[in-house]
Amino acid sequence: MRRTALAALCLAAAATAGLTACQSGQGRAEGTTSKSTESAKPKEPFAGLTADEIGDRAMTATTGASSLRLKGAIQDDESDGTIKLDMALDKKNECAGTMGMGAQGKADLIKTGDTVYMKYDEAFLREQSKGESKADVDAAVDMLAGKWTKMSAKGSDAKDIASFCDLDTVLGGAEDVGSGDSDGSGGSGGSSDSTADPTATRAGTATIDGKKAVVLKVKDGKERYTMYVAATGKPYLLRLDSTAEDPGSLTFSDYDEPVPAQKPTGRIVDLDALGS
Repeated sequence: MRRTALAALCLAAAATAGLTACQSGQGRAEGTTSKSTESAKPKEPFAGLTADEIGDRAMTATTGASSLRLKGAIQDDESDGTIKLDMALDKKNECAGTMGMGAQGKADLIKTGDTVYMKYDEAFLREQSKGESKADVDAAVDMLAGKWTKMSAKGSDAKDIASFCDLDTVLGGAEDVGSGDSDGSGGSGGSSDSTADPTATRAGTATIDGKKAVVLKVKDGKERYTMYVAATGKPYLLRLDSTAEDPGSLTFSDYDEPVPAQKPTGRIVDLDALGS
């Protein structure tokens, strides 16, 4: 439920690759070959493009999608734990999936319309109720564990969760990455510290969930990222590995597919009514 960790992992490599795309065309050796050499070789994915330009195209395509699915694990410094998630979300602010914190339990989440539905397991409820009396914790577990609950997405308790379900919010700012002087004419769109510009290089190809991907290695100071960009069709981001402040790995799939956000069936506990 901590969007900051997710956003950091989603955007860190994209931002660094895209920022250096502002300097493309300034005589980089990578990706530049003579016409005679190019004509003698088979056509390669993104032929003639630098790693920076590929990263920029990947983020344009990814942030332009109407929906996608995120799956993976992210280290969260705030909780000193690992967030595991499998979540489909879209730009209509709807989502469906599961989030967990290892031994601290997991929760199923659905948001559709103005309502957030969640189902917690016992471990999650006990972790979130630390500091309360045993009687109160046991009562909460008995009432809520394994049962669907609902609350208004506009309520104070659900606002953070609801914002996580919006794809525009989760990927906020990525569409501006590399939007400076990408023709290499030396505008102000590049990094403010030219001595610390991140660098991106191509590192061959890989297969991610059966799809061929171009691999980009990104260095930004002490941080390292690996981006896997679809080699055919739209250049969507297929996977992102990070050793940044919030290390982890996420796969991206089901682009532009409908999000299965439907109201759960059966009895649903109304948390807003309980709190009134």
